[in-house]
Amino acid sequence: MTEDTQNDASVLLDPQREQSLRTVGLISYLLHTVVAVGAVLPGVQASVLLLLVAVAIDLIKRDDAAGSWQASHFSWRLRSVAWAGFFYLLTSPLWLLLVVPGWIAWALVSIWFLYRVVRGWLAMNAARSIV
Repeated sequence: MTEDTQNDASVLLDPQREQSLRTVGLISYLLHTVVAVGAVLPGVQASVLLLLVAVAIDLIKRDDAAGSWQASHFSWRLRSVAWAGFFYLLTSPLWLLLVVPGWIAWALVSIWFLYRVVRGWLAMNAARSIV
């Protein structure tokens, strides 16, 4: 365990539980990535169902990570989805003006969401918490 990991964790998990949570995190980040890439690339729309599955996984498993460095990743993913949803709703009236303002706004939100997913995934692979 690195010094950063030890500073980030107030609760040390047994190796089997830590690996299980890491696997759950990888699956969740993978689902988020598929949705985020689909949102950024025109014509490659991933199903919202994938995002709902990822959110359900995070909601169900986040208590298992309480107090550990991995807990921050569950919160990070849930906050990312909540904020992206808020920004999509906030910018949806732009579609009424013309297609271009709405497309630009949603492209920016999608790029921001993809950035958050990649940033979180990189931190998790380095066994670091994310803020």
